[in-house]
Amino acid sequence: MRNELLSIGRFARLCRLSVKQLRNYDETGLLAPAHVDTGSGYRYYTAGQARDALTIALLREMDLPLAVIARVLAAGPAHRARLLGAERDALAERIGRDRARLGMLERLAEDGLPGYEVTVDEEPERRLAVVRASGTPGELSGRIGACVARLLPALGRAGVAGEPPLWGLYALDVRERVEVAVGAPIPPGGRTPDLECLTLPGGPVVETVHTGPYEQLPLAYNALFATVHERGLRPAAPVREVYLAGPGQAPPEDLTTRLIIPLQERAA
Repeated sequence: MRNELLSIGRFARLCRLSVKQLRNYDETGLLAPAHVDTGSGYRYYTAGQARDALTIALLREMDLPLAVIARVLAAGPAHRARLLGAERDALAERIGRDRARLGMLERLAEDGLPGYEVTVDEEPERRLAVVRASGTPGELSGRIGACVARLLPALGRAGVAGEPPLWGLYALDVRERVEVAVGAPIPPGGRTPDLECLTLPGGPVVETVHTGPYEQLPLAYNALFATVHERGLRPAAPVREVYLAGPGQAPPEDLTTRLIIPLQERAA
């Protein structure tokens, strides 16, 4: 039975697939028939091909790209596990982004566009000990956590008590790969041999405070940048986030973040 040639219709019934699906798998190079009749063009399969056919159907149902499925079928067990693990991680990232979007839509549907109090003020010069990292927007949460894990022990080794709260520094524009720095203000004369010291110049800024999950920070940025453009101001980098009440200090709905955008010139 295993090596017996089966017509495409019979093989389709065996695998609970359609003839159209099997023809598509052949045309895309995923699963070629065991034999094609040169006269009639009829496709024939063996029962031994059923596992691959079922695997293809399963992975297509999960929207895996054809190229990935082809690599999975050709791979050995260890490599196959790595390929599927990478797809699992990518799916988890997409689900995380969708959950964040869902949370923002729920907030907008219930309360409308949030009303943020945006002010233009003067920010003093600040000296920070920082740790830098880079990654895709979806990787930033993990990168920031890793920065904090490096920053605090390094401050302790230097005998410098970083003054709370922690700061996050970001580029103005969003790219495929984002640079980020996490820092703690240090007192004048404080030395941190293992850390970069960065001075943020003082000057005019536009700012607001966001209360809620970090995934909803785009709502606050929307209000900030709307004010910047409506007043004809020119923003400068880096954008600053000050974590007044961060994870471990408050539940997600009570996280409190001060958002600051430096300005190249004071408002008229």
